[in-house]
This record gives sequence, C-alpha cells and structure tokens, in this order.
Amino acid sequence: MDRQTVSKSASFAEKPAPSQPEIDPAQLVSSQRAYFESGATLDVNRRILALQRFYDAVRRHEPQLAKAMKEDLGKSAQETYMSEVGLVLSETKYQIAHLRSWSKPQLKAPSIINFPALSFDVPNPKGVVYVMSPWNYPVMLALEPLVGAVAAGNCVIVRPSDSAPHVGQALASLVAEAFDFRHVACVLGSHDIADALLAQPVDHVFFTGSKGVGAYVMEQAAKIHASVTLELGGQSPCIVCDDAHIKLAARRIVFGKFLNCGQTCVCPDYVMVARSAHDAFVAAVKDEIVRQFGENALDNPDWGKICKPRGYQRILGLVDPAKVVFGGQHDDAACRIAPIVMDNVQPADKVMSQEIFGPILPIMVFDSIDEAWSQIRSLPTPLAAYLFTHNQSIIDYYLKQLSFGSGCINDTIMQVSVSNIGFGGNKASGLGRYHGKFSFDTFTNYKAMLKKSCLIDLPMRYQPYNSLSNAVIRLLVR
Repeated sequence: MDRQTVSKSASFAEKPAPSQPEIDPAQLVSSQRAYFESGATLDVNRRILALQRFYDAVRRHEPQLAKAMKEDLGKSAQETYMSEVGLVLSETKYQIAHLRSWSKPQLKAPSIINFPALSFDVPNPKGVVYVMSPWNYPVMLALEPLVGAVAAGNCVIVRPSDSAPHVGQALASLVAEAFDFRHVACVLGSHDIADALLAQPVDHVFFTGSKGVGAYVMEQAAKIHASVTLELGGQSPCIVCDDAHIKLAARRIVFGKFLNCGQTCVCPDYVMVARSAHDAFVAAVKDEIVRQFGENALDNPDWGKICKPRGYQRILGLVDPAKVVFGGQHDDAACRIAPIVMDNVQPADKVMSQEIFGPILPIMVFDSIDEAWSQIRSLPTPLAAYLFTHNQSIIDYYLKQLSFGSGCINDTIMQVSVSNIGFGGNKASGLGRYHGKFSFDTFTNYKAMLKKSCLIDLPMRYQPYNSLSNAVIRLLVR
C-alpha cells in the first residue's frame, strides 16, 4: 500500500476510495496519519456526513450481518438486531444529534488572579485509533467504539476477532463501503496482525476482551505512549432481596443471563437470593426458562451456540451435576448447551472460581444482606452488579459503597442500551468509559486554554517580591 497524501480540502464525506488490497500495518498507520494530519477529519459537518453514510451502510448490510451472526454464534436475526445492530444505529444517531455542541470550545470560569481573561477547553481528536474487538458481540463491540472515534474526528483501524470469521468479513465489507480506508479501515487476520498493529505509533487503543490480554495491551500501548481504554469482564453479581417482585426478577434475570447463551460480559454471573424468597425464586426461574426457550432449548432454533469448542468444554467443566436443578442438555457436535441452573452453590465451588461466560446460572442463598456484600467484596471488582429490591437503604448502600462498573436496579444488562450514560469497568474490570458523550470524550484530547487580556497586567507575580505583593497574592490565591 503506497502512502497517500490528502489535500486539506479533501472531504471524507465523498464516495470512499477503494479499500486497500493488502495490509501492511506500518503503511496503513502511516496512510491514516497523513490523512489525519491533512485536517480532513476536523470539519464537524464532514464528520456528520460520514456518520450518516455509515448509518445508511449499516442499514443496508443488516441482512449480511444477521447471516454472519447466525453462522458464527447461532444468533437469531431478532436477537442480532436487538443486541447488536440496533444499538449501533441508536448510538450513531445519538452522536450525530449532539456532535455540533460537543465539538465547540467549552468555556470555564477563570481564576481571579488571571482577570481579565477567558478560560476554555478545546476538543481535538487524538489522531489514529486502534479498536480491538472481541467475538461475543462482534458487531456492536467493533462498531460502537468506531462511531465514537469518528465523531471525535479520528482515523480508525478496527481489528475484529478472528474467532467470528463470517462477521469479520461482513464488517470489512461494510466499512469498505462506508469509508475511505485512510479514514477507517477494517483489518482481518490472525493475532500476528493484531500484534503488528499494536506495535505501530497509534494514539489510542480501545480493547475489549479478557483481563490477561488487556494487561498485555496496556503494556504494549505504554511503549508507544498511547492512551488506552480497556473493557474487560468479571463475575457480575445479582442480588434478589425478599421484597423483590420475584416473578419479574426471574424473567429479567433469565433474559440477561441467557442472552447470547450467557456469552455477555455484563450478564449476571451468579445470583444471591434471600433465603425467605429462595424457593419461589428458583421455581420462577425454571418456569421462565421454559417460557422463553422451551422445555429443551436445543430444540429452539433461536437458541445460539458457544463460539469456541475450547470454551464449550470449559463451561461444561464448571458444572457440578449434584447441584443441577434444571437443564444441562448439550450437543457436542454443535457446541450448544441448554440453560443450566445450579442451586445451593457455595463460594468454594468450581463454578464460582472464574467468570462463567456461558449458560450456567449459579444460585446462592444469604440470610442477611451483609453476607451478600461480603461475597461481592471477596471477588475482584466486577464489570456490573444488579440489585432487585425496593428497600432504599439497601439501594443507597449498593450505589455508594460497592465498587463496580455499571448496573441496574430491578433489571439486568439494560444499562448498555442507554447512550447518555457511560459504560465501562473499574479496577480489574476495566479502564475508561464509552457510549454517548463518554465516547466522544474518550477519543478526544481537551486542550486547556487561557486567553489573557493585554490591557491589565497584575504586577505582584513578578520579582522582586515585597510585603505588598505577598499580601495581594495571599488575598487572591486561597
């Protein structure tokens, strides 16, 4: 790929140039760097046109994306739209609607010692952004960061996971249709390609995946002085108190847990239920699984599959048959596991040793809410936490004293559908946030600026110092 120069009058809102036939990571980053430094991505009107063109391309490519999702993850077309394509479209519209106001300098009150003056933050794009997306939500987790990065005025390289190859091909086709590759490129390939791109001088790395790989990404990004966003995972708890609406709680927990066959980073990993509500809750969960997926989910054509054979075996290895109270059917050839409910689970059980990332719902019992808080604190900080109660004192404790990334009160996972609240982890579950304005901020460098008047110049800051200047400084700066 030859390095291409771009005139400052070039508009990336025009029909995209053909995508590059071969990928050379160094040349790709060099081409995007030249495109960015030409100023082609700075104009807000052009950004909006680019996002509108992208929105239209996503709509046109929905059938191909749905077909690819069915092949790689067994997802139905409705689930693909609800949990992936629709969220990308919604996020894109939100960015378009707010981009003009976000892109303006933000006035701040200057300190009195600088009077008269203006102080303001100027939003500037970071440059070239590298998005490393996972296989479990391969459309949403590739395209939502892309949307935020483009809105902020960056060039973007997206590398989808090679574990969802059909989706990767569909994404590459979509991106090539919507963008000039010097602006946004979708790069397919093995981990070698991913590592080669990570070694290039990009300006921001956005990674979604496991904690181990996330630590490696952060280490590599430090070598090139790139800022980093890490969206990781963890064992997200769900607490059901005795005053909860038990049937509705069961319905919403079953939905959140078994969406995408449990391969969701924010799904409830395990449930802790008040002892007095335990029997009713377990019965309601069983009823709800049958209602949503049928007596045997393997007979349901809309029930998906485990993406990786190795993951399929790992998930089955977490099951203690003596504690299974519902489900457990599985198909080795198709890597499909029906919903499994395990009851009377203890903290030392194997299923509690790691993030499950599969269709197993462990249920634990607590006698006091303090037991539930202690269990949550015994594990690394989760990406999400869920609470079903109407008790305001319990809600206040959950909000103020527990550490987690995001959550819901009286629901599960639906926080990810709201564009105007930030999504991200904390400590072991991630670094940084995105969605809506948080995405724009993540991919933006805010220049802190002070514009001084030349009419007045306060002399007390200059040497030689004396008692008067000292007194005035102490009066103004305190």
